[in-house]
Amino acid sequence: MTYKKMKTKILLAAICATVFTSSASAKEKILVNSGVTTHIVMPENIKLVDISTDRIMGNQCTDNIVRIKPSAPNDSVQADYKENELLGTVTLIGERHIAQYDIVYTREPGSAASIFHVPYSDTESYVNPGVSMPVSEMSRYAWAVYGSKRKFHQVVSNAHGIRATVNNIYSVGDYFFIDYSLRNRTKIPYDIEEVRVKLEDKKETKATNSQTIELTPVFSLNSARKFKKDYRNVLVLPKLTFPEEKVLRLEISESQISGRTVTLTIEYEDILNADGFGADVLESKSGYPFHHYYINH
Repeated sequence: MTYKKMKTKILLAAICATVFTSSASAKEKILVNSGVTTHIVMPENIKLVDISTDRIMGNQCTDNIVRIKPSAPNDSVQADYKENELLGTVTLIGERHIAQYDIVYTREPGSAASIFHVPYSDTESYVNPGVSMPVSEMSRYAWAVYGSKRKFHQVVSNAHGIRATVNNIYSVGDYFFIDYSLRNRTKIPYDIEEVRVKLEDKKETKATNSQTIELTPVFSLNSARKFKKDYRNVLVLPKLTFPEEKVLRLEISESQISGRTVTLTIEYEDILNADGFGADVLESKSGYPFHHYYINH
């Protein structure tokens, strides 16, 4: 383990101890059974999981999901715990929230939770300087942007039978949310190889004088890599400013031999005119899912 990782874990453990020292046991409980694997779903990415006892076994199976199960005592085939026996506690430290639960045994498999969603009402918040916006919050804003009406009409590109448009640009906290669409007017499906965001000179200059800065989105809403007719996505970028002689280019390239590439050019004025995020957008009929699962591919 590196010093940085060890330092992070010690810091998180200290935060956990500070938040929960005032209570002898967790306020809420999760019922478990030896015949059921319980999946605990946090509303944001999990940074650290602490299981207080070896009577509970478990692991983090994806960014925001932990699975647990009662351990069989003394290497026996099946656990022999009493009804309503307290096995221990599980503490989950997220990006900006902490949750802690008593894990209680039930002899009725039907009463055990197979999927347990952690509501924010069960959590305590803490200040995490390294996270200005949790992924779950980013996703919520992105879904709201995805469902909003198009306000931008000046950023359009047509090439190779593909029409690309920027629908909206929103500014939320330390991030820009860029909402764009592609419409395929050909009969050949479009396979997305990669999406690149670049900061480039507005006017073409000699190669020795030009400078291109590659920007990495911190979140992408739509993970689809192929579409026949219509495609829409929301990219989240760290907030930035740049001189007027520069432009922000969104480049979508195809993985086929034909290699159709579509480019959207966003001017400095477009970034300056990015909308703030109002309640009307969040309340729009965006249809974002109630629960989110973040899975690394």
